[in-house]
Amino acid sequence: MKKVISMLIMASAMVFAISGKDIYDGNCAACHGADGKTKALDKSAQIAGMGAGVIESTIKAYKTGSQNKYGEGTTMKSSVETLSDGDIKSVADYAGSLK
Repeated sequence: MKKVISMLIMASAMVFAISGKDIYDGNCAACHGADGKTKALDKSAQIAGMGAGVIESTIKAYKTGSQNKYGEGTTMKSSVETLSDGDIKSVADYAGSLK
């Protein structure tokens, strides 16, 4: 019985999991473009071509408030503050694949 319950919990977690692309589309694409080639507010660097590790550490820094590149710290913090570490990894992996 425990095994069945564990499997049901894992299956339901998978159903509700949000992909990195979904997170990017909902949190990032409006400013950075669907392809990652837009400079947000005509200030930031392009995301396309950055490595996933750089993107992940940058998002984490914005989330903690320790980064304020291009004067966009507050805007970025509000965009990423609800993301879990897993969400950040997923969106960074997706964004890192944009070329």
